[in-house]
Amino acid sequence: MARTTGQTFVNLPIQDLDETMAFYRALGFEFNMDFSDEKAACLILNESTFLMLLTEPFFKTFTRKEVADFSAQTGNIISLTFSSKEEVDQIYEAAVSHGAEKAMEPQGDDFMYYLSFYDPNGHLFEIMTMHTPS
Repeated sequence: MARTTGQTFVNLPIQDLDETMAFYRALGFEFNMDFSDEKAACLILNESTFLMLLTEPFFKTFTRKEVADFSAQTGNIISLTFSSKEEVDQIYEAAVSHGAEKAMEPQGDDFMYYLSFYDPNGHLFEIMTMHTPS
């Protein structure tokens, strides 16, 4: 079975670095400034997982393909887990109040609860909590 040995970095193209950083700071996230500059910001998800928010011109240097128009297309869904339904609700409300677009209707059962939104760059996020069934 293949397994990585350390950290995971997910690279996302963005339009406006300052606006994007302000949005994620408003949700309570922090950045690793050692891996951030005027072209990119390293958003810390946890001790081993990071989102590299790359300005579109910089992102284009890593691919030969066109960058998708995330205002019209979904290229991925980023799912993040949190410890409680209340934390999911809190982050969702902060996201929407800071410019995120509501995505799907809330989903939930005894095992999982999640909400979803499009960030200011059109990337789809699911924020969820999961509990082991008894």
